[in-house]
Amino acid sequence: MTNSHSPETAPQPLVGSPTNGFAIASLVVALTGAGAILAIIFGHIARSQIRKTGQSGAGLALAGLVIGYLEIVAALIIVIIGLVFFAWLS
Repeated sequence: MTNSHSPETAPQPLVGSPTNGFAIASLVVALTGAGAILAIIFGHIARSQIRKTGQSGAGLALAGLVIGYLEIVAALIIVIIGLVFFAWLS
């Protein structure tokens, strides 16, 4: 009985480039609400490093950036609504 996979045709494991750590950190920080500014900083650092090194994680970095910026916009809207409400009360 012969082996259907000879050493030269054996399936090779998929090896990709490692995921950028700043990209992971950007998304985690953004999702936990630990700091939108940190998420944005980490996201920009990650995108720069990914362009230079070819690492994976561009989508994670972009998601962290988008969520971080949305958190800042939401916070600004809440502050403006609060100021308008308290100005209306007085």
